[in-house]
Amino acid sequence: MIHIVSSRQMAVGEDLQVIKNRLIPQDVSADDVSNLPRIAVVTGIHGDELEGQFTCFEVARRVNEHPEFLTGVVDIYPALNPLGVGAISRGIPQFDLDMNRVFPGKNSASPFESMAADIVADIAGATISLDIHASNIYLRELPQIRINEISGDDLMPWALESNVDYVWVHGNATVLKGTLAYSLNAIGTPCLVVEMGVGMRLTREYGEQLADGIFNLMRKAGIWSGPVEQVRRPIVSTDGEVGFVNADVAGVFMPAVQHNWNVKRGQVVGHILDAAQGTVLQELTSPSDGLLFTLREYPIVYPGSLIARILGGVADGKEA
Repeated sequence: MIHIVSSRQMAVGEDLQVIKNRLIPQDVSADDVSNLPRIAVVTGIHGDELEGQFTCFEVARRVNEHPEFLTGVVDIYPALNPLGVGAISRGIPQFDLDMNRVFPGKNSASPFESMAADIVADIAGATISLDIHASNIYLRELPQIRINEISGDDLMPWALESNVDYVWVHGNATVLKGTLAYSLNAIGTPCLVVEMGVGMRLTREYGEQLADGIFNLMRKAGIWSGPVEQVRRPIVSTDGEVGFVNADVAGVFMPAVQHNWNVKRGQVVGHILDAAQGTVLQELTSPSDGLLFTLREYPIVYPGSLIARILGGVADGKEA
């Protein structure tokens, strides 16, 4: 059933609406779900990050296919920033505003701060929630969960069951208090931040992988009684175990490796080319042995552009 989570009148005379699809067990009325376990699947905070759209579709499709297995509540929020999704814009178009910096929101004259408050109030109390993001158009990411160390003890058991490849535990210095995840975790509603794929694209493989993980979480939480796929055990690391490869010059990046490969220290990751003169401007090499979990997708680079992230000292992934 489609519910309007928040609605505000816009200057052009149209309503800006954030919606959710609530799926409930067959033998339960909509007025009698308050005591049931609940999962919130959220995406579309950044309008150019579309990978979560397929995951939302896949979760709803599987539940609709076998409603007899649903024993709790599934809330699907496909677009918290509908203006951004419609305009393929990371932020809220024409307002120069990142939706993921205004949470937990408040009742105010600003429609977006008040909508943020409505969203937090609606998700609050969920057994578990997932905020699904994609990378930008420049980078491709393996499916991963990023959690802050201040919430690590509470979130790690959920993260390990989510069927992602990697769990990256960030230090306190990286906390962004205006995010949805921080706001939910601060009030005791567990929220996992998922990053996967590339901006403005859908990767079916990643969407299905995360959907498998969501159903595993639903089973653990008592929301799903049907069969689930066996989940992979993710690599877990902290900031200090991640190495970076950056461009020193401007040019065209041509990779020499593939995403999700294991690489060796000193191995060539790629080259930066001068297309006009036919010369190699820079040879880029790996700083350590490890898993290439982030790789440049967009070829035009400038000094400082991120080329790759490498998780050192791991044995999973595909051999180069």
